[in-house]
Amino acid sequence: MSSTLAPAAALESAARAAGLTITSIEAGTDFAGAPTTRATLSLAADPAKTLTLELSEAFDAADPRFVTEFTTFFTEAAERLRNPRPDVYLTLHGLPLSFGNFAWPFHASTSGADTYVVHGDIHLEDGRNSGLHAKISAALTQTFAETIVSREQPFAEGFIYNAVRKTLDQGQLELVKSGNRQPVPVTTRYYSVWKKRFSFNDTTEQQRHDYLAAKVFWLSHILGNGAPVWIADPRDAQYLNSTADELRAVAAKLQQEGLVTLTGDRATATDTLRAAEPQYRAEVDEALAFIKPSFNEEMRSGHTNM
Repeated sequence: MSSTLAPAAALESAARAAGLTITSIEAGTDFAGAPTTRATLSLAADPAKTLTLELSEAFDAADPRFVTEFTTFFTEAAERLRNPRPDVYLTLHGLPLSFGNFAWPFHASTSGADTYVVHGDIHLEDGRNSGLHAKISAALTQTFAETIVSREQPFAEGFIYNAVRKTLDQGQLELVKSGNRQPVPVTTRYYSVWKKRFSFNDTTEQQRHDYLAAKVFWLSHILGNGAPVWIADPRDAQYLNSTADELRAVAAKLQQEGLVTLTGDRATATDTLRAAEPQYRAEVDEALAFIKPSFNEEMRSGHTNM
């Protein structure tokens, strides 16, 4: 078996157990030109729903140490693929964003910094095709890199996406119609070595309530044509410093209030929630104003060579 095909045997069982099928596997290259293996996986129940997994060619996907992490990654990915827009995540300030074009795996910084970097894009997805987006350069410090299992996509994608969301929450990224890459520093401040878990936002029950309601509004109603969305995504739980069970409890309360209709862990918006569109549009406008501080002028001028 060639090195290009080798990961397939190691990953196929975990993917199949999660309801995914490896539909293709091919050679690729990373940002620095090093060889990678790029696999396309589809949802067995809906083959049109796919995700791309890219690993360093030298990465040993068959290593028993990684079985649990791959199983978790595939299981969560399969649930997320059932969303109408699996690529869209919400920020605490109410911005629906798609994440894409992330060039896995991490590469060493070309600016001389002692960091590992991954590039990607985020786009505002409010149904109005505004073209607002940000090119991302997420930089992982070497100290932090030593605390994680691996810098490969299945082990890092979740916390990188959450670090991007957190950086937006802090007003340190701007969505523009054109511009250069903006930095997202990923440091040990996001990770407790003692608790062995990530920490992004300390949220109240009310904040989680408002977050889930907004998520169902945007992902189901505006972007999903009424299709149900997953309300217990562990990436959201991590981002909100919560748990999947707490999110389920919040969703149950939203149903009691007549805002969503629940079927298991999936929710759709009711007429009451859909009628709140002016509120959610206003939140997007407020969030866009918040993330446009004056100190971002240098970012727009391209002073972020990473």
